[in-house]
Amino acid sequence: MDKLLIVWSSGEVEVAKKLVLLYGSVVLPRGYWDEAHLMIWGPSAKLLAENTEVQEMFTKVVDSGVASSVCVVCSDDYGVTEQLRSLGVEPIHTGEFLTEALKNDWKVVTF
Repeated sequence: MDKLLIVWSSGEVEVAKKLVLLYGSVVLPRGYWDEAHLMIWGPSAKLLAENTEVQEMFTKVVDSGVASSVCVVCSDDYGVTEQLRSLGVEPIHTGEFLTEALKNDWKVVTF
């Protein structure tokens, strides 16, 4: 099974819109990957919580079937955990997920 982990850490709007969320919204519908997960880590958590345009694009990614999670330490530090949870993002300890993905069959791309 082809599995993709997208690690999104950039807090830049253009990186979010033109790379992470644009690519993330098509990876499953176009059959590029069998499974995909968007990991929100660091400044991207704050950006997603604060920017409604980014939130709308993120919703399209999730609606396409891509799973999502956020670094709970980061989201707690930014005070946005509950807001992201309301968008359907699961707060987790991302280091554990990333380590398992790297040790297994996941391909990892970072932005």
